[in-house]
Amino acid sequence: MSKTSLREGQMIISLPESCLLTTDTVLRSYLGAYIAKWQPPPSPVLALCTFLVSEKHAGDRSPWKPYLEVLPKAYTCPVCLEPEVVNLLPRPLKAKAREQRTHVQEFVSSSRDFFSSLQPLFSEAVESIFSYSALLWAWCTVNTRAVYMERAPRQCFSAEPDTCVLAPFLDLLNHSPDAQVKAAFNEETRCYEIRTAVSCGKHQEVLICYGPHDNHRLLLEYGFVSVRNPHACVYVSKDILVKYLPSTDKRMNQKISILEDHDFIENLTFGWDGPSWRLLTALKLLCLEAEELTCWKKVLIGEIISDTNEKASLDIAQKICHYFIKESKAVLQKNIGGWRSEVLEEGRSPGGWQSEVLEEGRSPGGWKSEVLEEGRSPGGWRSEIKVSAELASSGGSRAESVPGLSPCFCGCWQSLGFPGL
Repeated sequence: MSKTSLREGQMIISLPESCLLTTDTVLRSYLGAYIAKWQPPPSPVLALCTFLVSEKHAGDRSPWKPYLEVLPKAYTCPVCLEPEVVNLLPRPLKAKAREQRTHVQEFVSSSRDFFSSLQPLFSEAVESIFSYSALLWAWCTVNTRAVYMERAPRQCFSAEPDTCVLAPFLDLLNHSPDAQVKAAFNEETRCYEIRTAVSCGKHQEVLICYGPHDNHRLLLEYGFVSVRNPHACVYVSKDILVKYLPSTDKRMNQKISILEDHDFIENLTFGWDGPSWRLLTALKLLCLEAEELTCWKKVLIGEIISDTNEKASLDIAQKICHYFIKESKAVLQKNIGGWRSEVLEEGRSPGGWQSEVLEEGRSPGGWKSEVLEEGRSPGGWRSEIKVSAELASSGGSRAESVPGLSPCFCGCWQSLGFPGL
């Protein structure tokens, strides 16, 4: 919270280089000699994680204790969630979550020999100090809290970019997609500085923007989602992309190969304004008739091939959107039972939902009809509330707290002729 009003361009935080936890910090420590001689060279992230676990193990003897004590004890990134919770996530995010878990497991297992080399530093067995849970905590600390700062490559580290820096106190600033700030390391002052690009009123929370990320990216990388996120979107995977195309199309494999070769098979989305240009472009190419296929290059640069092709691609987009709506409702129905029993037993609903209905005669996200007709509220929130406190904030649409359903469906429905919720 700002104690005074902040003007545009005014400094929010200036953190001296000596307060930053970098790979230089690690190399200057008792770990430096072990890192310098280890082959193959460890990654910069491994060095930071090793230092965090070592210092946390040192307890009161660590000069970093004040910082370590304010770090989260646990994280809510998908890699930390139980499998049954991950299974509630939308399919593309579920796949990313599993990739993340595999990456962390390989990160830990491939580093075991390096940790064994550190045994002379500890009286206890390194296996108990550098456990999977301890390293998962350290990896999540770096992944969710580090700021970006380019550093010159060094021979003692692997070729991976050395860009992660932990910034105590500065990393307590929360994210808002609407925040406008300038953040960078100032080479002249040797401080990491954040300046506001807009004015900020006295006693208001000071927010920064972690980047123009959709809610999939925010949950995957930071463990939360953003309410009313302008970057919110719904991803269309390859199997869903072709789900409603004719199975008799003998050129389908060729079309898919063209999309893959020109990077049009990933990041296909629905956003607030409906299907993205990339999604419609991919669908237009997939809907080309045999005699039109020679025009595929024109499709990729945005040219219109025919009215029939335009209509066919929009029809497929509409069917995909209907599929997502149906899938989302199924996930919600699957979780209604447990949620409803808690409401009945405790006489309340999560996130202040109940008070909004009573005070305003509506339900968040436009679900009033469901509540009145079926005597329930849309379920599936309980597990999401455990995932992130962000999901329990009152007011506005709750679509981001629903597995598989983003608020951007409102825009999708309207643009494709569907009634809004």
